Amino acid sequence: MRLLLPLLALVAVPTAVFAEAEGGDPQLAFNNACRTCHSMREGDHRLGPSLHGVVGRKAGSVEGYKFTSAMQSSGIVWNEDNLDKFIADPESVVHGNGMKPFGGIDSAEQRGEIIAYLKSISGK
Repeated sequence: MRLLLPLLALVAVPTAVFAEAEGGDPQLAFNNACRTCHSMREGDHRLGPSLHGVVGRKAGSVEGYKFTSAMQSSGIVWNEDNLDKFIADPESVVHGNGMKPFGGIDSAEQRGEIIAYLKSISGK
């Protein structure tokens, strides 16, 4: 139990910090909300898969990461619209996606900044 509480606190921090972040910096928005679990370096999988080249990629398809069966069978291709919906409420887009305890980001502006950063890194 002693180890579980600090771990839960670490997971909750990115969302809380992100909610307070100033708008206008897509990389900062990504770092504050996503970087704890995701990397932008190809093949650098952490708790979540690398998001290198995610824009335009089929969900659950990146090599070297074990996705949930729900994500693999979702049929989603990550475009701006799908990313926006998923970042807002992952569970409503792909039930059983494995993103718990991340519950989503309410701010459309913050989601847009994250998507802009993902696009800039993906070359889209």
